[in-house]
Amino acid sequence: MVEEHVCPIWVGYLLASPLRKMAQNPDKILSKQVKPGMKVIDIGCAMGFFSLPLARIVGTDGSVVCIDLQEKMIKTLKKKADRAKLADIIETRMCTSDSLLINDLAGQIDFALAFAVIHEVQNKENLFSEIYRVLQQGGKLLIAEPKGHVSKENFGRLIETAQNVGFKIIEHSIIKRSHAVLLKKNNPNILKS
Repeated sequence: MVEEHVCPIWVGYLLASPLRKMAQNPDKILSKQVKPGMKVIDIGCAMGFFSLPLARIVGTDGSVVCIDLQEKMIKTLKKKADRAKLADIIETRMCTSDSLLINDLAGQIDFALAFAVIHEVQNKENLFSEIYRVLQQGGKLLIAEPKGHVSKENFGRLIETAQNVGFKIIEHSIIKRSHAVLLKKNNPNILKS
């Protein structure tokens, strides 16, 4: 699903730094939308900056499916999940440049997170369609894109693409250094294949 650029592994380590929490605290960002027992998906999970907090929030009655294109990111996340005793809550998956490979999750996901990843995807409509399919009716998708990489205009186009697939805007979220929006799966009759 990646266009011309994949997040380098060394950047993954920077993004997983505890210092990042000062600007983008996962608990504050996620706690309003994610609750214990939910089944969630972290798209472009990298080394788990959001995945581990998601697992703590959903607890043992929930689950977090973490997806990334890069095997090294997934391996690092698995090690972190083991150390944090969250491995039973986190399922890791590799995707391809063309698909998230999540068809088996159709209609099962309560919440999806796509943080700083959609700008790297070439076929955004296909990505949004895959996410739409796995969300339960009324399921939510939080998108956040870095202001340094994505202009306001390009972010607007991302939102339009998501709306064309069937998502409805719930709110424009405030996340430091990011353009962000919370979307909801709207109409089950609007689904592009």
